[in-house]
Amino acid sequence: MMPLVIVFTGVVLLLLLISVAKINTFISFTLVCIFVGLSMGLSVEATVEALTKGMGDTLGFLVLILGFGSMLGKVVADSGAAQKITQRLVAAFGTKKIHWALMLTGFIVGIPMFYAVGFVILVPIVFTVAASTGLPLIFVGLPMLASLSVTHGYLPPHPAPTAIANMFNADMGTTIFFGILVAIPAIIVAGPVLSSRFKQIKAVPLKEFTGRNVIKESELPSTFMSMLAALMPVVLIGGSALLGNFINQTSVIYPFVHAVGNPVIAMLLSVLFAIGFLSLRRGKKMKEVTDDLAQAISSIAMILLILAGAGGLKEVLVASGISNYLGDLLGQSGMSPLLLAWLIAAVIRVAVGSATVAGMTAAGIVLPLVSGPGVSPELMVLAIGSGSLMLSHFNDGGFWMFKEYFNLSVKETFLTWTVMETTISVVGLLVILMLNNFI
Repeated sequence: MMPLVIVFTGVVLLLLLISVAKINTFISFTLVCIFVGLSMGLSVEATVEALTKGMGDTLGFLVLILGFGSMLGKVVADSGAAQKITQRLVAAFGTKKIHWALMLTGFIVGIPMFYAVGFVILVPIVFTVAASTGLPLIFVGLPMLASLSVTHGYLPPHPAPTAIANMFNADMGTTIFFGILVAIPAIIVAGPVLSSRFKQIKAVPLKEFTGRNVIKESELPSTFMSMLAALMPVVLIGGSALLGNFINQTSVIYPFVHAVGNPVIAMLLSVLFAIGFLSLRRGKKMKEVTDDLAQAISSIAMILLILAGAGGLKEVLVASGISNYLGDLLGQSGMSPLLLAWLIAAVIRVAVGSATVAGMTAAGIVLPLVSGPGVSPELMVLAIGSGSLMLSHFNDGGFWMFKEYFNLSVKETFLTWTVMETTISVVGLLVILMLNNFI
């Protein structure tokens, strides 16, 4: 019983340090790791060793993936590729289905671009589209934000899904494939279907948030190049996984196909392609590109530290024996591992606000369940990602970004943003549970 009390106390302490004391998340994780290790009888040296091992194991893979991912997102944004994708999809869908066009834009652009970056880049475009069509802003904008949120919670190369997939030894290509299957209904219900019920809510954005990041039409890349650059990680990883099933492993081309599907190689090739065809080909100097990439890397430094701290907590749980204890205890609960993972992530999300922190903390707790019979590690990644998006409110930065950019009251933000995030989480869980019956 004592290990359970220690874990519970550690999680509560983490929530208090982050939410109440407002202590830096990375420092909070480190303090909790030391508390848990010492409380379980580990020496200071053993606790620190487990902490550093967990951080090293987590960052070794993620530095490459998230680093390349942030670079790709920066190039896609600065080159105008995101703007081009929006324009073409809006033109293709027409005014009546414009919210579907923006939903698709959010999904395509959201794959390589971190949530906050995608939000800041795409929201001014949404404002422009809403003003030119005369349609309600919430009706137009919510589907796009639903897509951005889903890609952030479900799909690699975003931080938490990538880290959890690595922790669970889940196949990255399969995770992306299942993630897209889960994402589609979640986005449709939380986006176009839900947004049509909010037409009566009047959102008038502040002037300082409109008209930004608009590039002249003559300076934009082609639609094909824009789409290809944004989707290339998914194309390479997913395509490799698919082709691998039809190519004999003794074939000469099999090693090449397999290598291209490696997440690190896929992200590297995507970045090089984007630099060549979205930056250099349009006349940008390599020095400028290098400076932009350095800026992109600096923006994810704290995210990497937070993920490292969560990885350290996972390793302390394993080294102290708590992980096995929790695995046996949770296994005896009789609850579906997928539902349990979702529930733990959801509770932590509501308490702490950050989807990344909620996902990584929940992953460390339910890690022993992943090796159980009949448990899909890929679906466990998605269940945690789904739970980590539950019931966004005051302690979530996304809540306040939406409120301020769309100039809404707190009540209106709850009625729109919070309902959208909760819908994504619940619909995602239901689809994951359905998929589990066929795997």
